[in-house]
Amino acid sequence: MSELLHRCMTKATTAEGNDIRRSLNWVVSRRGLLQIYDDRLECGNWNIPYADVEEAVLFRTRQMFIPGYVLRIKAHGKIYQFGLNPGRFWASELPFPAERRSAKLKLSWFSLTVRVAALVVLGYWIWDQFFREG
Repeated sequence: MSELLHRCMTKATTAEGNDIRRSLNWVVSRRGLLQIYDDRLECGNWNIPYADVEEAVLFRTRQMFIPGYVLRIKAHGKIYQFGLNPGRFWASELPFPAERRSAKLKLSWFSLTVRVAALVVLGYWIWDQFFREG
């Protein structure tokens, strides 16, 4: 019987491919519990035995000064990505071979558009509150 080593909340997707970025795919991604056993990863109905992992990369990232991780796993002909909060488990030795890299999250066109729209709305609100006469 397998031993459960760690579990944590995650957002996960297979829609990003190799890209490590902010995008609409993360808005509609799977949310759930990532369970790390001594022989496999499980997230919902995804069951990824370590023997099937072709490549594993743990990216250390920052979002607005908050550290985090993205775990990218290639297995079963798919690329799985798991968004993870920081923690001692991810900084320590993992039960599967994984390359560690630092990464800056890229912005997708969707993410960039949302940010620009938010700035426009904020700018209009400031103008309306403080500079508009009447």
